[in-house]
Amino acid sequence: MPQPASGLLRCSLRERREAAGRTAASLAAEVGVSRQALGRIESGGAVPSTLVALRLARALHCAVEQLFELGQPQLTVPLDAPPGTRVRLARLGAEVRAVPLGGEAGLHQPADGVVRAAAGPGRVTVDLLAPPGDLERTALVAGCDPALGLLCGRLGAEGRAAWVPHDSLGALAAAARGEVHVAGLHLGGGDAHRQVIARTLPGAALVRAWQVQQGLMLAPGNPLGVRGAPDLARRDLRLVTRAAGAGGRALLDRWFQVAGLSGRERAARHARSLLADSPLAAAALVARGEADAAPGPSSAARAHGLTFVPLHLDAFDLAVPERHLGHPGVQALLSAARSAAFLDDLRSVGGYVPPDLSLTRLEVS
Repeated sequence: MPQPASGLLRCSLRERREAAGRTAASLAAEVGVSRQALGRIESGGAVPSTLVALRLARALHCAVEQLFELGQPQLTVPLDAPPGTRVRLARLGAEVRAVPLGGEAGLHQPADGVVRAAAGPGRVTVDLLAPPGDLERTALVAGCDPALGLLCGRLGAEGRAAWVPHDSLGALAAAARGEVHVAGLHLGGGDAHRQVIARTLPGAALVRAWQVQQGLMLAPGNPLGVRGAPDLARRDLRLVTRAAGAGGRALLDRWFQVAGLSGRERAARHARSLLADSPLAAAALVARGEADAAPGPSSAARAHGLTFVPLHLDAFDLAVPERHLGHPGVQALLSAARSAAFLDDLRSVGGYVPPDLSLTRLEVS
């Protein structure tokens, strides 16, 4: 009798039968199974026994391998992405989550799976490429600082991590919803971070990762002569802003105040500025000549060959929900963040100040 399908067997039986001009009833009778059993085999709902598979191949004058072949292991995950999208995968509780590997950065990262097809609203089927054990030791890290990509690439064999781009409040919200293991934030550091974690992610551990030089990213050579925050009052400057909840948006608001803009004027400037979803995207807008100035870190300006005017040294912290502290990927991430190799690499990027390790400790809000 047919056995329950494993989900890994690809069946071409119906196509072969129809090409041979055979009805399901006649083929089922010849190989000694019911019409219903043959239908389950053709639909992938059941796997035939070895004897039935051999009889089907003989009846259709082909090899068994032409009727049945092993496919890739598959998973169904929450994601809205087209077929062919390469993804990184990680288990979060009872469900596996997927992170698309898009853009130029995605070409340099190995994929854990490839989207095969939609599987309902907001869900897709993914062909699994990585060993299933890799999913259990992979941490998802949300945040907007480009150095997170550098950090996620520094983990050893003990664990893995994948960067999920999000603004600071979006990263915290994703952690609170159980979509990521770690949230990165730069909203002022210290008390500001402890307060927002107490509201959004109570009980999470807070770890100082680094400090990053924030400022204005400008066209190469600074043709408009921008010197600092007061220049943001100039109406000839085409600006890039960030979404509410992003650290760059908060910094830009602070610099607007320095420039003497009222609350209404600040809102108007944001409304007529281009919106970027990450520091690197903001830098790209300036590099393409679509804007004159954007808030962001020195590293993003350097990546796009822009002039940078430093204005603020910002703290970047990692918030880890208590239930994820023992996760192998999280442990490997925190260890890598303190490693000499990573800290030397971080300094080489420019605009980053590693934390004083003698003063840094795991702090639980």
